[in-house]
Formats: sequence, structure tokens, C-alpha cells
Amino acid sequence: MSRLGVIRLTRENEAAALAFLSQYPINNAFLIWLIQRDRSPATRLAIFVCSQDACVVGVAYFGPQVVLAAKSDTEAVASFAHLAQGYRGERMIVASRATARSYWEAVRAWHVRPRVIRDIQPLLTVDRGNLRGDQSDVGVRCAQLSEVDEIAANSAQMIAGELEYDPRQFTPEYTANVRRMIERRLWWLGERDGNRFFYCHIGAQTDATLQLQGIWTPPKWRGRGLASAALAGVCSRLLTQTPTISLYVNDFNTPALRLYDRVGFTKIGELSTYLF
Repeated sequence: MSRLGVIRLTRENEAAALAFLSQYPINNAFLIWLIQRDRSPATRLAIFVCSQDACVVGVAYFGPQVVLAAKSDTEAVASFAHLAQGYRGERMIVASRATARSYWEAVRAWHVRPRVIRDIQPLLTVDRGNLRGDQSDVGVRCAQLSEVDEIAANSAQMIAGELEYDPRQFTPEYTANVRRMIERRLWWLGERDGNRFFYCHIGAQTDATLQLQGIWTPPKWRGRGLASAALAGVCSRLLTQTPTISLYVNDFNTPALRLYDRVGFTKIGELSTYLF
């Protein structure tokens, strides 16, 4: 009879958890990044490992968002769903599409209803060999602290469009968080002739990939090829420190998908996000 158990991440099971996640290192970049880079007690207490017959079969994070890595047809999903009853109030659930759907079916009887479901979110990646785009017409650089209010406002617009809420209303320290990211040189922008027209920032970063988030071009700058040049320029700079760059996008966001295709990104999987 197989033995299945879920326990918190520990020093003893960390290597096995990372080995499991590294089977799909780009899909699981966020969880790998949390385990490797975030040593805060609050984060460590929120990461759980599911093992079956001494083999890791799933990893989950129950923080402000629930992030899952497990095959959709395994008992690990059911085990995490049972555990979730003690961790209420997350803003979102994120997992591979099949796993997210399986998990939601397991919790929906007692869980608050999602206000939005982003069912299909292609996961895309690019490397140096596939990167395309003319970068000569624009400049790219890390943002400066003097630009924090501008960047926070543009980031909030992007989130309002993608996630249907203004983060400044729910996160009083939102601008302060943006400031800290600028100080860590995580926020990038594109500019030409003194005009800033492109914004993005680095999320998870692992040995396998660097994840880009918050990609945004204000409406008045769209349709001129500027975003393609800026994104290609940012990727070219960042690919000096990582083998791949990855991101995910809503399947209905046709302009964004066209942008990423022009720069050389290709699809390697699908995620889903349930928003509350």
C-alpha cells in the first residue's frame, strides 16, 4: 500500500523538492526561486512538499497566492486541496492548466468563487539563439528612483487591465514595493528621444530562466514597433545573465502574443490563474 504524506519544506526535503521542480524548470520557476532565494520564516512555513513512498510528487506554496506543482491526476492535488482548508484568503491560484483545473474541482465545494478565471495562459520562452528584433532605434536601461511614481502608475494600469483591479487600492505599500524593486535594479524601461514608452520588471530568477512580468506599453505609444525593439533590447541585456527568459500571457491578448512572437518567444506550456 503506497504511503502519501504532506509536510512543510525542511532542510531534509529541500533537495528532493528542488529535484522534483527541476523536471520542468521554467514552468516551476516561481517555486524554485522561492525555495532557493527566500529564506524568510514566513515563506518557508508556507511551502509544503507532498511525498509518495519517499518520492516527492508535489510542491505547493500557500501564501498571498497559491502556487502548485503536481501532476493533475495524482493524489498530491487532493492532498493539497485538503490542506488548503486551513489557508484561506489567497488572491489567486496559479498552476499548470490541468493541475489548476483539478485543484479547483477539489476545493470548489467550500472555496469562495473566483471573480475571474484566466483559463489559458501560454507560457513562453526565448534564448539568445532565437532572439529577434531590431534594437538600434531605442534605448533600454534600469529605472531610476526619480521615476518611481511614473512606474508605479503605469504598473497599476497594466495590472488593472490584466487582473481587473487596481493594486494601489488593496496594497497601501504598492509604490514602496516598486521603489524597492527599482533599488534592486529589477525594473527596466525603454525610451527614445527622452520619452519613456515601455516598462517591465524581473520576477523569479533561477539557474534555468529569468521571468519577465509587468510588460506594458502605454496606449499612445502602441503600433509603432517601439515595444518590439525595447523588449528585444531588454532581453538582449538580460540574456547575458540567464540562459532563457520566460513569461506568460493571457491567450486572448492578441497584441501581446504578436509582440512576443516578433521578438522570438515560443510556447512551452500553459498555465491557468484563478483570481479572487
